[in-house]
Amino acid sequence: MKIVKIIGLFLLVTLVGIQFFPTSRNQSDTIPRTDFMLVNDVPEQIKNKLQVSCYDCHSNNTAYPWYNKVQPVAWLLENHVKEGRAELNFNEWDSLSSRRKASKLKSIISQIENDEMPLASYTLIHSDAVFSETEKQDIIKFLTELKNK
Repeated sequence: MKIVKIIGLFLLVTLVGIQFFPTSRNQSDTIPRTDFMLVNDVPEQIKNKLQVSCYDCHSNNTAYPWYNKVQPVAWLLENHVKEGRAELNFNEWDSLSSRRKASKLKSIISQIENDEMPLASYTLIHSDAVFSETEKQDIIKFLTELKNK
């Protein structure tokens, strides 16, 4: 029983201690001229859905939930956002070559069609990020037209 108390105390001290190691925040006050929404004529309903479903992980401005201040959750979120931005950053869209844009659009379309994006782990907490079948088809149609321009 004494060992359980020691382990419990150790875990508590560790949990409290790691709260003093903050993460960097992915937040910006400006929208660059290279942003996907600015360089493409995105219909309002698609724009809103992309903002809600994609921009937290794939832009330079994440809307953080309250639990982002609690470690180790904050570290996991920070890593997730960094990986998302490394794969695709909508704020840097117009800095990509035409070939790269076409490749990214093809990938986005494929991932939406296969229900790979938005991630299930994200939509579990952000239910408003889930695409309805109509939204999904509208977004795929728009992105396909954009890719074929």
